[in-house]
Amino acid sequence: MSAVPLETGLLLAVILFVIGVIGLLVRRNLIFMLMSVEIMLNAAGLAFVLGSAKWIKPDGQIMFIFILAMAAAEVSVGLALILRIFNKFKTLDSDSLNKMRG
Repeated sequence: MSAVPLETGLLLAVILFVIGVIGLLVRRNLIFMLMSVEIMLNAAGLAFVLGSAKWIKPDGQIMFIFILAMAAAEVSVGLALILRIFNKFKTLDSDSLNKMRG
């Protein structure tokens, strides 16, 4: 079984991160924005795991577990906020939510 070269894996992580950033900047639907943040977190986790495999240390894998836990918390809070926003404004378009005043 051959390992993935570090450069190839990091290139994949960068491509995933860029896709997440573009999705976050271009999309206006809050669900798609939340998914773009998830893609960015997974790209960062992939880079940590690749570094961990390169230097044969478990630190990157431990960081990936923390990233997964943070992503789970972010999704739960994000989806709760999205439900509240949808119940109040009947839309998930971030441009039409400029009426958010206390």
